[in-house]
Amino acid sequence: MSTKGLDYETLNENVKKAQYAVRGELYLRASELQMQGKKIIFTNVGNPHALGQKPLTFPRQVVALCQAPFLLDDPKVLLVFPADAIARAKYYLSLTSGGLGAYSDSRGLPGIRKEVAEFIERRDGYPSDPELIYLTDGASKGVMQILQTIIRGQSDGILVPVPQYPLYSAAISLFGGSLVPYYLEETANWGLDIQNLRQSVAEARARGITVRAMVIINPGNPTGQCLSEANLKEILLFCNQENLVLLGDEVYQQNVYQDERPFISARKVLMDIGPPVSKQVQLVSFHTVSKGYWGECGQRGGYLEMTNIPPQTVDEIYKVASISLSPNVPGQIFLGVMVNPPKPADISYDQFIRESKAILGSLRKRAHIMTDGFNSCRNVVCNFTEGAMYSFPQIRLPPKAVEAAKSAGKVPDVFYCLKLLEATGISTVPGSGFGQKEGVFHLRTTILPAEEDMPGIMASFKKFNDQFMEQYEEYRGYSRM
Repeated sequence: MSTKGLDYETLNENVKKAQYAVRGELYLRASELQMQGKKIIFTNVGNPHALGQKPLTFPRQVVALCQAPFLLDDPKVLLVFPADAIARAKYYLSLTSGGLGAYSDSRGLPGIRKEVAEFIERRDGYPSDPELIYLTDGASKGVMQILQTIIRGQSDGILVPVPQYPLYSAAISLFGGSLVPYYLEETANWGLDIQNLRQSVAEARARGITVRAMVIINPGNPTGQCLSEANLKEILLFCNQENLVLLGDEVYQQNVYQDERPFISARKVLMDIGPPVSKQVQLVSFHTVSKGYWGECGQRGGYLEMTNIPPQTVDEIYKVASISLSPNVPGQIFLGVMVNPPKPADISYDQFIRESKAILGSLRKRAHIMTDGFNSCRNVVCNFTEGAMYSFPQIRLPPKAVEAAKSAGKVPDVFYCLKLLEATGISTVPGSGFGQKEGVFHLRTTILPAEEDMPGIMASFKKFNDQFMEQYEEYRGYSRM
């Protein structure tokens, strides 16, 4: 019997090897239970609007007018839309060659790329070149374009923090490269140790792997930590010494829930170091409207900015972008509004600031409720979520639970998370989907459920967890350490 191109046996092995835990076994089981009528709380993916967060008014007004430009000709438009939203919509439509239904340049609309460059200059205090900014369908698409450009084969390695966001492991597998893990230190609030980095590179090179790039996720996903300026400087000097491209995943830069360690971009720290390092380190930075407090995940608007990338390489990345013809234009407009929000003199400013502060203030409260809730549970320890939108508690599974998982043919934290899902409807992601040290178990959950629901969710989790521990502990007082 002949085989066909899409028969499973003949598929690209890189596709079969790639794993994406965020929508893996737990998510599929949660979807099944939901179809059976069980109430499911999907905390497995950072999807704010799906968990009840209301969209910000001003960007939706602007995009609504861009999507339906005939409204601009209606004499009653000023009764429904503020004048600054009308003016912004007219401006964005003037940048297009036929409205939102027309392709843009493969790099994105030049006017919006200019807005992004101005945002970066305001943020960092250094000029940014719009010609080195490409707009993308969310940050994930930009990350994949760059990894595809860097990875030449299995002997090319990418340094990725562990625990890591599964986009990186999946994309590296898909493009046929090798993931080189560097472990974050949980007891140091998921800090990064340069000596650990050096060891990871040395071990990879001993296996014949050429380490080509390093990924940082700041603020962290799934770990929620914010990198300090000193840590970023160490990383940049390390990349300079080792000739590594630094990929700065900074999609959560607006989501910071403490004041001791504010977000600072890798690009600013690089520029602050000064020549020759600031002229040598190759850096690609990513941002998006999906994350942050905007939460516009379905709009797929993002950008990448290239620093110290040779012009010929920039042209090759343009070619990769051109294969998709154009990033989606509504997403580009959302991005334009995000990087250039209403100003103090604008009609919509007060409402925009009020809505933004309410979301960020509530997220800060939820970060505390969730961390405190986890730390009140038996055999659970959790670092505070300094930024991003996730909590990553360590679950100290008793030996009997580990044995029960093995008997069921499950990884121990998958076993725990499935039991949690069945008992409570809370859908999480096992820590094994992100990578973790041998014999250590975690789960990841978002901090996104509504603030008023959070105490009830944490009470439900605590009840399940403590009963689970009671069932599987051989004796009381199993160590939390």
